Amino acid sequence: MPLHPQAEGFLSMVASWGRPQRHMLTPAENREGMRLMIPYQGEQVSLARVEDRTVPGPGGEIAVRVYVPVEAAEALPGCVYFHGGGWVIGGLDEADRTCRNLAKLAGCVVISVDYRLAPEHRFPAAVDDSAAVTQHVAAHPEAYGVDPNRIAVGGESAGGNLAAVVAQLARSHGPSLRHQLLIYPVVDTDLDRPTYREFTEGYYLTRADMGWYLDHYLAGGDTADPRVAPLRAPDLSGLPPATIIAAEYDVLRDEGDAYARALTEAGVPVSSRRFSGVFHAFFGLAGVLDAAGEAQAWAAERLREAFATVEGRNP
Repeated sequence: MPLHPQAEGFLSMVASWGRPQRHMLTPAENREGMRLMIPYQGEQVSLARVEDRTVPGPGGEIAVRVYVPVEAAEALPGCVYFHGGGWVIGGLDEADRTCRNLAKLAGCVVISVDYRLAPEHRFPAAVDDSAAVTQHVAAHPEAYGVDPNRIAVGGESAGGNLAAVVAQLARSHGPSLRHQLLIYPVVDTDLDRPTYREFTEGYYLTRADMGWYLDHYLAGGDTADPRVAPLRAPDLSGLPPATIIAAEYDVLRDEGDAYARALTEAGVPVSSRRFSGVFHAFFGLAGVLDAAGEAQAWAAERLREAFATVEGRNP
C-alpha cells in the first residue's frame, strides 16, 4: 500500500527541518537528532516504579532503567530491552516511553539497557554489555522482582540485533530465555538486498545511513561474525520462540523476513507481522502514528502469551 498519510506527514515534517542525512553528520549530531524524536513518542505513562540503576559489566558499570508496572506480591515476568540507533546513537531516555508502554501493556518488568555506543566503544562492546545485563537479571531476579523462569529479550533495529545475538549466546551460556521480541532487527550486513535498493532514500533510514552505522560499529571488522549478523549463524535450532515485527517501507524488511524463515526452518516457533504503509522506526512514534500503538499492543500481547506458557506449551 502507499505510505499511510500519517507516515507521509511525519516524513514531510522531518524533511522540512532541513537536517542533512545521518551519514553526513557526526555521531554527536546524530545523537542530538534522535533526541528530537522524543516529543513524537506519545504519552509518558505512569507506572508503579521506574528506577535508574547500574549493573557490573565488562567495561565498567552499565546504566539500566527498570520499569515496574504494578506492585505485586509475586515475581513478574521480565523483558531485557535494547534500544535502537545503529549501535551509535540512542539511550535510556530515547527508549523511555516505549519501555513504559511495553511494561504496562505486557504486565512485565522491563529492564532497559544503556549499552556502550560506537565509535567510542566498538563491536563487541554493545554485545558484551547486553549479554552481561541479561545474565545479571537472571542471576539476581529478586533484585528486579522478576521470575527467573520467565525472562525475554527484545529491542528495535540495532537493539533487535542485540536481542537476537543475546538469544544465540544464551543458548550456549545461559540464561534460559522464554522469548525474543525483534522489532525490524538488523540481522545481516548485506546492503544489497532488494529492499535496500527499493527504499534506498526517502524512508527515514537509508542505505547510506546503514553503511555509516556499520562502519562506526565494526571499523573494518568481520561482517560475517554472527554476533553482528545473526542470520549467518550456522545453527539456529534451539533458540527461544520469536516475534518479528517489520515495516513495509524499510531497508531492513528483507533480512527480517529472511531471519523469520531461517528460524522457522530450524524448528523455532516464529510469529511475524508486517505493518503496512510505515517506515523504519515507526514502532516508537506512538504520538503521531496509529500503527505504532497497534504494533506495541501486538508486541505486548505476544510477550503475555510467551510468559503464560509452561515448558513451551500453553497452560
